[in-house]
Amino acid sequence: MAEENKIIDAEVVKEEVKTEKVEVKKKKTNVKVRDVAMANGFGMRISPKQCKYICRVIRGKNPEAGIARLQAVIDEKRPIPMAGLEVAHRKGKGLAGARFPKNACKGVMEILKQAAANAVVAGIENPVVSIAKSDQAPAPFRRGGSKGKRAHIHIEIRDNVKMIEERKMKIAKRANKGAKK
Repeated sequence: MAEENKIIDAEVVKEEVKTEKVEVKKKKTNVKVRDVAMANGFGMRISPKQCKYICRVIRGKNPEAGIARLQAVIDEKRPIPMAGLEVAHRKGKGLAGARFPKNACKGVMEILKQAAANAVVAGIENPVVSIAKSDQAPAPFRRGGSKGKRAHIHIEIRDNVKMIEERKMKIAKRANKGAKK
């Protein structure tokens, strides 16, 4: 009888383990795949002027490529183009003016890493930085009456394939409207 009880107990345990595995699989399938992953940085102690040009560089890139590009700036391998400003020229073809804004790159890199992690959680397969923008934040007065520099940063990551399909649909709709007139 003791052997029969052991066999029955072993079968019950196996059935319980199977039901637990099924429940785990159900939980994994309930994950919602979202279209957008975002990250924000509010009131960061970096220059909004430099952040504007950094955001131009990372927009349209894969998050890993954007992080690598910002790391190259920190290592002084590649500068950030700032053609609209009166800054010194840097070596390189077609660079009217450029700088190595290291502190700003570190701050934007942190936000970009958060957005990339959010994209992984959201289940985005081909992530691309669709929106990267910088706004000026309220700046407090510092010692001596000067104002500090503060910036808000907003980064959105979307699926590249879906973005291209949406653009094609918009273009097709515009073409249809033009043909009807």
